[in-house]
Amino acid sequence: MADLKASYMGIELKNPIVAGASSLTSNIGSIKKLEDEGAAALVISSLFEETIQLQSYKMEQDMSYFNNLDAEISNIFPDIEHAGPEEHLMWVRKAVEAVDIPVIASLNCVDTESWVEWAKKLEGCGVQGLELNFFAIPTDFDEAAQSVEQYQIDTLKAIIAKVKIPVSVKLSPFYTSPLNVIKRMDETGVSGLVVFNRLWHPEIATDREKMSFPFHLSSDSDRGLATRYAALLSGRIKSSICASNGVHNGSDVVEMILAGADVVQAVSTFYINGVAHAKKMLGDIATWMDRKGYASLSDFRGKLSYEKSSDKWTFKRAQYVRHLLNSEEYIKRSSAL
Repeated sequence: MADLKASYMGIELKNPIVAGASSLTSNIGSIKKLEDEGAAALVISSLFEETIQLQSYKMEQDMSYFNNLDAEISNIFPDIEHAGPEEHLMWVRKAVEAVDIPVIASLNCVDTESWVEWAKKLEGCGVQGLELNFFAIPTDFDEAAQSVEQYQIDTLKAIIAKVKIPVSVKLSPFYTSPLNVIKRMDETGVSGLVVFNRLWHPEIATDREKMSFPFHLSSDSDRGLATRYAALLSGRIKSSICASNGVHNGSDVVEMILAGADVVQAVSTFYINGVAHAKKMLGDIATWMDRKGYASLSDFRGKLSYEKSSDKWTFKRAQYVRHLLNSEEYIKRSSAL
């Protein structure tokens, strides 16, 4: 029988499927269901700096609104220990207590001080790991790429120096030289790298002439970038590799591991197919492994990586010229037009 055990950031997992941060990991009922259906670990929905700053500001406004309306009233509200972002910490503690699988906290801040402060607070909740969401949208034409990258590297170093739990970075694909940035992050001692974050982009509702943020789920055709970079990174960095975005089926998980990923993160497939789909994904992986004669994931992990490939051109070319020249399917479809 196939052994699906995996390791991520030094954390031993029963299989390679990690439930990524989403509304599904912000509810006790759904995280228990994820565990029951086979997810090996889960990443708690992220705490954002906007939440920290906005909720703290609003709470302060609300609690001081009635202050000093009367000479005998200095503050009509009692002290509230758990409110605003503190409520998120309470939720994380409850999640850790509710399941037996590893729980990884997620954090998305702006200021270095906030990153470090809240990384330490999340560590104090008993999580097994911490995932950092690094994504910058410079709006200043004079801000150089090097300064953006160096800020992230320095922030990562500061966090790793202050926490004892393993730290991973969920990366944006929008670096001019992703491998160079990843190499520098790897050298900080980071434990894991997630390739890549599924980013939200605004759209314009033309009828209302207003910005909107629609909820777009991934499809399994979105996994190509993660496959490419899992293959490029496999065997070439110390950090664990987690492939993310477009992982919908057991065959997608197999593809990522063949490329070199240690584990995968899945979210959209659980919205589309239900949380119980995790069990089917695991069954399909095991069936494939039995058919191929693989006893464990390590037997085929990175088998088709860049380092082991005899055709490194596959990973270097992004345009479609070679596909056009060699694809029988393309020729067949073109002939039918």
